[in-house]
Amino acid sequence: MAEKTSLSPGGGITPLQQMLASGTGAILTSLFVTPLDVVKIRLQAQRTPFSKGNPVGAGRGAPASTPGKCFLYCNGLMDHLYVCQNGNSCTAWYKAPTHFTGTLDAFVKITRYEGIRSLWSGLPPTLVMAVPATVIYFTTYDQLRDYLHTWTGSRGHYIPLLAGALARLGAVTVISPLELIRTKMQSRQLSYRELGVCIQSAVAQDGWLSLWRGWGPTVLRDVPFSALYWFNYELVRMWLCRQAWLDEATFMVSFASGAISGTVAAVLTLPFDVVKTQRQIELGDSEVHPVAASKPSSTWLLMQRIRAESGTRGLFAGFLPRVIKVAPACAIMISTYEFGKTFFQKLNHERRLRGL
Repeated sequence: MAEKTSLSPGGGITPLQQMLASGTGAILTSLFVTPLDVVKIRLQAQRTPFSKGNPVGAGRGAPASTPGKCFLYCNGLMDHLYVCQNGNSCTAWYKAPTHFTGTLDAFVKITRYEGIRSLWSGLPPTLVMAVPATVIYFTTYDQLRDYLHTWTGSRGHYIPLLAGALARLGAVTVISPLELIRTKMQSRQLSYRELGVCIQSAVAQDGWLSLWRGWGPTVLRDVPFSALYWFNYELVRMWLCRQAWLDEATFMVSFASGAISGTVAAVLTLPFDVVKTQRQIELGDSEVHPVAASKPSSTWLLMQRIRAESGTRGLFAGFLPRVIKVAPACAIMISTYEFGKTFFQKLNHERRLRGL
């Protein structure tokens, strides 16, 4: 019998259970998708090796001339700026300079010469940020959606769109200072005491808002993505249920709905993703070389510059890698999350029956 997911997924479980379901989904998604990141970074790194004195050019959109850092674009759940100082802090996931001829060849050689665990060598920095961010995001979405349904007395399609946008805005705002702190620790190998002094100095010089550097481009990409994702997800899920004559969505319906809605949202927000990549590169430059770093430009000016240099196609650079990453990540995350909520709904129902 197929596992089923309620069309009103927030009902019947507590916020803590929603957090456990979303946290499990984030961990499983990271486990599945991180090997793709490791292989991608290693393929890019062989063009610009991470040896001392050599430039590091890893990550989509990172220029080969960028010295002393690598940009690690992670798992479809979150983006991460992974900073390397002269190659020293990259040893956690970059080991032998093996030559690869392609993606499949990289998978085989990394597994053969470095062990299968090396395919998950980028996992710790991913989990540190992705799990709390995903827990906040998904739990907030469900709570907001159910509240808006109750408050408005409506089941309108605009409610998932609004709840998705607000939930992502909240998650980005909470996580942004943590991402900046993590970047500082990676770039300078600071102790916690030194980090505290560094943060106090930044706040004293530039104010508390300095902890949210890079917040604007993140919001411009992630909030529209979230709104489009949840809007399309609810529509596609209901449509697939009607086509299959289902009263409730199965695991595979949730999986397919997540993949389709994630792909649509990823394509429509791709120009903002390109801009966000550029801003993250600037942030990394400012952490590694504070004096030489140029003053960050506005999102609109960056878009104009990219269009002037590369044409309109430049704003849609990285189309295929983004879709390949986001579609399975969204599918795995949402189907695991819905499965977890269904499990807790059944568990709570059995407990209520035993209590009667």
